[in-house]
Order: sequence, then C-alpha cells, then structure tokens
Amino acid sequence: MAELRGQVRYRFRSDEHDVQVHLEGEATWVKQRVGELGLEGVGWTMPIASEVRATNSSGIEISKNDEDFNEESDAPENKKPADMGPTPDPSRIPVVRRPIGKLNLAEELKLLGLKAPIRPDSIELMATLEEMEPPQPVQGAMSVDPMAEAWLRELLHLVVREYGITALKTEDIEEIASNRLGGREGTKLEVWLESLFSAGKLVKVHGGDATGWGPSPRWLAGKF
Repeated sequence: MAELRGQVRYRFRSDEHDVQVHLEGEATWVKQRVGELGLEGVGWTMPIASEVRATNSSGIEISKNDEDFNEESDAPENKKPADMGPTPDPSRIPVVRRPIGKLNLAEELKLLGLKAPIRPDSIELMATLEEMEPPQPVQGAMSVDPMAEAWLRELLHLVVREYGITALKTEDIEEIASNRLGGREGTKLEVWLESLFSAGKLVKVHGGDATGWGPSPRWLAGKF
C-alpha cells in the first residue's frame, strides 16, 4: 500500500482504557507522533486533502496543448460549454408596466373569478345575533364563562363563514356583542380575550393601531 502524503488525519480509540487519539497534519509529522506514542499498527490514517483537477464534461474537445484551467475555476477559460441551452430571447418575456399604486386588486380578483372580502357592518352583525337562538354553553373545565364564550364563537363563526373575514378588532367585538359577553368592555374584555388566546382558542392579529382576534379552527368547530 502506497505511503500517504500531504495532509492526513489519524484516529485511535480504545473503549477499554477510555483513550481517544486524534491527530491532523502533514503525513510525516503525524507518522512521527504516532511512533512516539507507540501506536504503530493500530488506529487508522486517511487523507483529508487532495489535489482536485476539474473534469471536462462540456462536450468540447480540448487538446492537451490548449488546456488552460484556472486554479479557481472548474471550466476551461475562453471556452463556451456546449450544454448551456438556447440563447435567452427577451422578446418572449411578457412586459407589464404599471404606475406604482395603480394595481386594481378588485378588478384582478374579478378576472380570477374570486370575490374580494366584504367588511361586515356592525349593525348587521348585531341584528343577526339578535335573530339567533341562544347557543349551547361551551363544555370544558377551561372555560371561565361558557355562555359568553359560546356567543363569541357564534360571532366569529358568522364573520368567517359569511364574510370571509379572519378576525375582528377588540372595539368591534365590544360594540357588537358586549351585552352577550357578560357585559365585558374595554380592558376587562381585552383581558378575557387574552385568556382565550393563551388557551389556544383564539389567534391574535396585530395590524397598525388595532389588535384583531380570530378563531382557531378546532375551537370554531367546537372540538376544543
């Protein structure tokens, strides 16, 4: 077996004596250290660096006299590989120019067959809740106010399913359903919503100067 040259790594491990040896360096130096430690014939040595020459896989015939490899490049200099694909054709790329801020989102959604979400009117939501039969109180030991939580779930179910809105601001919840949420208002309402968020029943949406609250899917489906 040919003697290793260049940079090498030597490893030896003995679980019986709890010994581990790890040497790295030039092959001659590593061999000397192994001999000084009396470890000839045990452990293993492997190269950790070797000279690498780029392989020509471009399909271009290069004679030995014309080989001109840069040390930092894997491809021959001044030679165009044969497998780069067709030349780009900018004329085939569609150009869309539009002044900043002039994109009509509603029109684009319409072209895609989608409807833009409609912000529900607070008065309409209040009227809808008035027409509803009282829901069943929420079951579970984690509920502080089962009836208030049930009404909140009905409200959020309504805005998600009917209007495509994922959250309502604290102020909107207070205006629409405060009397159904145990009369909670202001800080008292926000603390209660925070407790539902901490329990994983609500998600919190931060937007500008307001905080929105949306239902978690499991809680909305009555599985929480």
